[in-house]
Amino acid sequence: MNAWLSLAARSHAGVPVDVLVTLTLLSLAPFVLVMCTSFVRIAVVLSLVRSAIGASAVPPNAALNGLALVLTIVVMAPTLRAIQHDAIEPYAHGRITQDAAMLRAAAPLRTFMLRQTRAADIALFERVAGAQATPSQGIPAAVLLPAFAVGELRSGFAIGFALYLPFVAIDLAVASILMGLGMVMLSPPVVSLPVKLLLFVMVDGWALVCGGVASSFR
Repeated sequence: MNAWLSLAARSHAGVPVDVLVTLTLLSLAPFVLVMCTSFVRIAVVLSLVRSAIGASAVPPNAALNGLALVLTIVVMAPTLRAIQHDAIEPYAHGRITQDAAMLRAAAPLRTFMLRQTRAADIALFERVAGAQATPSQGIPAAVLLPAFAVGELRSGFAIGFALYLPFVAIDLAVASILMGLGMVMLSPPVVSLPVKLLLFVMVDGWALVCGGVASSFR
């Protein structure tokens, strides 16, 4: 009986560890989504477009985040396919270990991040973290992650600035017209908001914005 219990304990010893690793990976999924994918740039651009239109609550945050998530999946599709082929499928068939699967899954993600990251940002965080890239291990994660995040924020704000200018021009034009007509008691946003909405719909603005931000990734 004791021998049987010992054998059963050994056979199930790895189950709690696997469950712990799985729960840990699931808890890190939002962090990976924000820090290692195209989500940040897309979410920043969509939020700035909504702010430029002047409708602070439309579309709601849930709709913007959902659209940003869908666009992230589209942009990251080649990377996700590489992870599926190189890491998930071999691990599911038992050809590689869990550690090897994680290393293989990280490689396409690092390649994507490096394509979007400027050398100046990498050099900055190498000085901050006191870590240097090595031929064997490449750029440390403590350097690549913040460099990639800062670059994505910069790109998102740059695209948002370019998209903001036409809406500012409409606001200025409407304010000038109202002042010239002597309608100083009428708030300019009351008139400019429907004008901006009409023009944005006429040029199919959401499709242009989504296509533009998706094509901005290398």
